[in-house]
Amino acid sequence: MGKDEIIRARNQSLAHLKRVYGDEAEIVAADARYGFISGLLKDVLQKPAVEKLSSSDRVDRVVLNRWLGIPIFAAILFGLFQFTFTLSTPLIGWIGQGFDWLGELASGIKPDWLGSLLAGGIIGGVGSVLSFVPVILLLYLGLSALEDSGYLARAAFVMDRLMHRIGLHGRSFVPLVLGFGCNVPAIMATRTIENPKDRLVTIMVSPLMSCGARLPIYMLFAGAFFTAYQGLVVFSMYGIGIVLAIFLAWLFRSRLVRGESGHFVMELPPYRLPTITGVLTHMWERGRTFLVRAGRIILAMVMVIWLLDFIGALEPIGRVIAPIFSPAGFGQWQAAVTLIFGIMAKEVVVGTFGVLFAVEEGLLGQTIATQLGWTPLVAFAFMAMSLLYIPCMATIVTIRRETNSWKWTGFIVGYTLFLGWLVATLIYQIGRIFIT
Repeated sequence: MGKDEIIRARNQSLAHLKRVYGDEAEIVAADARYGFISGLLKDVLQKPAVEKLSSSDRVDRVVLNRWLGIPIFAAILFGLFQFTFTLSTPLIGWIGQGFDWLGELASGIKPDWLGSLLAGGIIGGVGSVLSFVPVILLLYLGLSALEDSGYLARAAFVMDRLMHRIGLHGRSFVPLVLGFGCNVPAIMATRTIENPKDRLVTIMVSPLMSCGARLPIYMLFAGAFFTAYQGLVVFSMYGIGIVLAIFLAWLFRSRLVRGESGHFVMELPPYRLPTITGVLTHMWERGRTFLVRAGRIILAMVMVIWLLDFIGALEPIGRVIAPIFSPAGFGQWQAAVTLIFGIMAKEVVVGTFGVLFAVEEGLLGQTIATQLGWTPLVAFAFMAMSLLYIPCMATIVTIRRETNSWKWTGFIVGYTLFLGWLVATLIYQIGRIFIT
């Protein structure tokens, strides 16, 4: 029998098993193995007549249910965002007022250029980013609590069936969840994936996970344009990233990086009540990275942006690129400039707006709406663009190091740029049809 005949026979057998059992062959084989083991244990192991279920077992019967598992996971994430934004909103306002006060003091410093640098550049740029520290810390607090409780491991188990259908497995889900904090450690975490093709595809879609650095962008526009639905709008950004990551993982695995997927086996830890010390420690370890970036990269970038704006170089640069984004609704040079500098670090998008408009922190979103003529639809399209387009420089460097390939690094940069533009354009153009 030739190679082609063997492959054809294998595919026919797999299709037959799926028709008969209604599931993938790997899952059928796993069920058969566990069924055999269960039958063998009944013959050699004596158990009490009534075996008492543990508390973990009772909870797992619900959260690991094949029909309820994913909706429960989505509901928990949505609840996490609602908790985060409800508590962080007043804190953001207080911090913003503090930076406004500092900006007013700095604006009176002589000479005028120094006062402008301190007030409009450093305080305005960095302050517009640091104002959103509470929402980032609270999100990390919630994720740490879910991780320490043992639920995130179960989320990976729940997602295994879906991940397997797109050519990956549950182990790929763990790095993707880490991407909610930062894409860099998420990509590094793919080292635990043994199958090289699974690992490559996971790296390729990891930048679509909405990291903490994008949160200031979402909060800026959600607070200004979607005041009553901030949690829902920000949750939709995370949802867009997850859905596109799933679709593209299937596309890449079936068309670009073909081959058999690896198998996923993991031990579920018992449920534990998270400790305050442990959760706060994990929150600080993750939040500290954001603060360090704000103190180094963002500070340096906003000073460069202020200088370029001061000498009048930013507007000509932005006007060259801005027409590209006109189909997406934000064809102004200011928006183009923020996206350019956002490649260095996503937080810089908000910092750039802060430098360009040089207004009080609480008025930045309203000023963008007024001076640029943005509507909620344009703001939503811009948020989607910020989510999807080219990952930050640190992520690009990590991708190059982990893949050891400029080809795959360039491909990821290129496809995310096109994807961001395409999704933002579709949101704006389709939205105009329904709104008008």
